[in-house]
Amino acid sequence: MSWIGNIEGKPDPNFKDDGPKVADPAIPDRMVSTKRANQPFLAYKNYRDEQERLHAEWRARDDERRAKLARGEPAPRAEPDPTAQREIGLLGLLRFLAMLVVVVLLASKFVAGDWLWGYEGKWSNLRTYWPVQQRLFSEHGLSAFDGSDPTKPIYLAIDGDVYDVSSNRRVYGPGGSYALMSGVDAARAFGTGCFKDHRTHDLRGLSEGERRGVEHWKTFFADHKAYHKIGRVNHPPIDPASPLPVHCDPKKQVAQEARWAAGPAPAPAQEKEKDKDKEAGTAHGEL
Repeated sequence: MSWIGNIEGKPDPNFKDDGPKVADPAIPDRMVSTKRANQPFLAYKNYRDEQERLHAEWRARDDERRAKLARGEPAPRAEPDPTAQREIGLLGLLRFLAMLVVVVLLASKFVAGDWLWGYEGKWSNLRTYWPVQQRLFSEHGLSAFDGSDPTKPIYLAIDGDVYDVSSNRRVYGPGGSYALMSGVDAARAFGTGCFKDHRTHDLRGLSEGERRGVEHWKTFFADHKAYHKIGRVNHPPIDPASPLPVHCDPKKQVAQEARWAAGPAPAPAQEKEKDKDKEAGTAHGEL
């Protein structure tokens, strides 16, 4: 650590460098050592010298070509300057982005074991980028896609939105754990858990927790990579004077009646779009 006593950086008179030396590229009439620490600096000087040589040769050929053209003699095609800096351009940028995507995918496969770092949302499915034409169903038309006919797809609706769940017939087909949800808008059941009694889109009288449950399932289907929204179902208006669906849990039924007696909750989102669905059904016909 001899540098501790030489903080000012003065040359050490006792230091001797017996290695080979070459001309300093930056300072005339000065020699520098070819030690390893100087190699990048010297290599860059060699690179610049090579570039200058290539440019001078190109300039000479180009001047000769121009002189032939001026004399009316045949001349070769113009050559691009081999030392000119090339702009990346749009094609180069696209090529770089494509290479970056490939590197990220390969890294994901190596580190996480799949191509998308464990992501399984809807954006990982190619069908998301080619959405099907949205259709408008009547309740009767939707019921034909409950899975009872193996030649037809399986559809379910939640709060008016219809999804194709045919990729999971084991769950939504006959005998499946969620078979009661197929072919119908059972939005209420998604919130209350009363699969048999609440196969309806009527969301009146739900608690805050039950409404959050409905929203959770709406997000689940909207973001699922295998289930795709294919349209909406047009429901008839709900009579505000009609009784609420009876809750399958007696204790929650009492709480539901108390909430409803205190005043109905704001209309669910499906009611806000009902007029649009009616207009679409009139214009295009219902299924």
